[in-house]
Amino acid sequence: MKKLIAIAAMVFMGVAIAPKAEAKINIQINIGSQPAWGPTGYDYAQFYYFPDYNFYYDISRGQYVILNHNTWVYTRTIPTAYRFNPYNAYKVVLNQNAPYRQNSVHIRNYGQYKGMGGRQTMIRDSRENKYYASKGHPMHSQWQKNNNNGRGKDYNKRNEGRNTVYNNGNGRTTGGVRR
Repeated sequence: MKKLIAIAAMVFMGVAIAPKAEAKINIQINIGSQPAWGPTGYDYAQFYYFPDYNFYYDISRGQYVILNHNTWVYTRTIPTAYRFNPYNAYKVVLNQNAPYRQNSVHIRNYGQYKGMGGRQTMIRDSRENKYYASKGHPMHSQWQKNNNNGRGKDYNKRNEGRNTVYNNGNGRTTGGVRR
């Protein structure tokens, strides 16, 4: 019985002094670096795949990845022979490294989207505030002015709530800090 109590005490002490488990959550958002012709609905995207043309766009590098003589190469521009317009092309978001290495899988899985260009809402046409961060969005300069205002990125956090009008429930409004 003494051994059982001793073992139980050791187990209890081991649990009591064990370091606490911590979970790290990594949330990535790259809306601001996605081009204006990118599809809405994705806070993060690594690559776009264009099923009509069978090539990719690397968002972090801002370059296309095309097949040239059986080799995938990075390029800033698409040859004119493709007659490519990213605003009229269907895009599949891929979050994987070097997706072109699995091109045959993408051809098979996304071939059904050929000819569906123009059916996606683009970042440029979205009215959601989060897409204003994209440099190609028509509201980007206004968004930038409102968020940076030339005073550093912490300015808005420090001044949050100032110069705001609140309804206090009795038909009257108050300005400044909420009461």
